[in-house]
Amino acid sequence: MINGRPASLVLRVTVLVGIATIGSLLALGIFVQRSIALHFVELETEELRVISESVQSTLNSSTANKGASELAIDLEGAVSGHHGVYFLVADDKNSLVYATPGPDLISIANSVDTVESIERNVLHDWTEGGSAYSGAVLKVPVADYNLVQGVSQEFTIVVAALMDEHFRFLEGFNKTLWSIITSVSLFAILAAWIAARQAHAPLHALSAKISTISSDKLHLRLEPSKVPIELAELVDSFNKMIVKMEDVFERLSNFSADIAHEFRTPITNIITQTEVSLGKARDVTEYREILYSNLEEYERMAKMVSDMLFLAQTDNGLIKPTFNYLSIRDVIEGIFEYYEAWSEEQDVTLKLSGHCPEIFGDDSMLRRALSNLISNAIDHTNQGQSVEVSLSSTNNSALITIKNFGKEIKTEQLPKIFDRFYQADPSRQRQGAGLGLAIVKSIIEIHSGSITVTSDKGMTSFAIELPKNA
Repeated sequence: MINGRPASLVLRVTVLVGIATIGSLLALGIFVQRSIALHFVELETEELRVISESVQSTLNSSTANKGASELAIDLEGAVSGHHGVYFLVADDKNSLVYATPGPDLISIANSVDTVESIERNVLHDWTEGGSAYSGAVLKVPVADYNLVQGVSQEFTIVVAALMDEHFRFLEGFNKTLWSIITSVSLFAILAAWIAARQAHAPLHALSAKISTISSDKLHLRLEPSKVPIELAELVDSFNKMIVKMEDVFERLSNFSADIAHEFRTPITNIITQTEVSLGKARDVTEYREILYSNLEEYERMAKMVSDMLFLAQTDNGLIKPTFNYLSIRDVIEGIFEYYEAWSEEQDVTLKLSGHCPEIFGDDSMLRRALSNLISNAIDHTNQGQSVEVSLSSTNNSALITIKNFGKEIKTEQLPKIFDRFYQADPSRQRQGAGLGLAIVKSIIEIHSGSITVTSDKGMTSFAIELPKNA
């Protein structure tokens, strides 16, 4: 997080690549460093082993009656062709037989434990006179030497090698190695940063294209084939969102026009009637009729406002339904009784058949939803026909079907019939602003139910499924 904001993608990629690169190079550097150091230790071990074997061979090949001075001469020539190596030989009485010029090997012989053979894990390292050495102390029995006493003699052999040259090489090698690793790491991080920047170039281009899309250009679409495959899904999702936005924006535009039209008519009527009433003196009866007419217009506008407020509240979860067990049949019979006079006036018969179990729901909401559907069916039923409501059930749900015979809904209009602000009749001859069916769907969804519509051969059917326990 940078100032409370997530780190940029470029920074994230650069950091991750940098960590991976540095980690890999560090592991490689340590491996190479240790491998080279181990290689030198192996060389030193092998060299010290050769020296000790050469000294032992000299001791074993010496004649039985040679004195110490003669043996020292033999030992002086025991090692040749080796630079920076030293050895010491002492007899079993710790008397010095021979020692090469160089480090103090006597103190090493007295302070370091002896070993049977020279291996890399038994070498002793020390510093003397500003130089580094590595060596070992051996006990070597020589059976053929000085048999006057009839016993073999055990010699102490100290072998050592100067390590300065190796250390200088390793120091220079390590500096070079870590300089290379540091340079490669910095280069890799820089390359990762540049690559990440370049990789995000299509995103910047895509963002630039998106920024050109405004409310008057919602018809524009992005081309999935013109972006990297990783962004194709994003482009598809954006295009789908734009399609939805275009549809909603179009319906909102139409709704604004519908609302303006619906409000303009009653407002115009009120203004006209008021102006007429003020044009000359009138009696109480005429004023009363004008007020009643104005009241009807006010009630019409109030209903439209109420419907829009209800949908806004359901959108934001502000309406809390009160659930109780209720009989759908009783609810529908009450609605039939309410619309009986109007249906007779329209010459439409109301029919109810079937049964379904009680459901757990909000009485006022379901009464409003079913009332909207039934009144809508009465309004669109041809004279002499009937509105048929049938009830049935499944194991878990109550089924309600409302059918009417009249002008059928076009196939292309069915998917939008429950959309808010949508009117299947663009002539605006219907009352309201196309919110009735949207309210129905909202109420059904609050009850965890579903509603579908079909229209064919002059018959329109709304099918509602409500769970017995919402």
